[in-house]
Amino acid sequence: MIAAGLDARLVAVDPAHLDAGFAGRRFDADLLAALPETVDPCGERGEFHTAVVAGPIFSAPIPVTLGETVLRDGFTHADLIPA
Repeated sequence: MIAAGLDARLVAVDPAHLDAGFAGRRFDADLLAALPETVDPCGERGEFHTAVVAGPIFSAPIPVTLGETVLRDGFTHADLIPA
């Protein structure tokens, strides 16, 4: 994903698996290096969910800024606001 040029952000984080501070972070090599060993690097067990905002399949990137981060429905959610 990263090598292919996708730009994704973590928009929901399960606090049972990851610190809330991961919400809103860019999905990149630094994030992968910081993940605990128990977390699937693709979030396949529901540890986190992403939103893709740019990549080769997009005609143009979606510019976003990080908004409010809140705990809702048992997950930490980071709002992405179109810029």
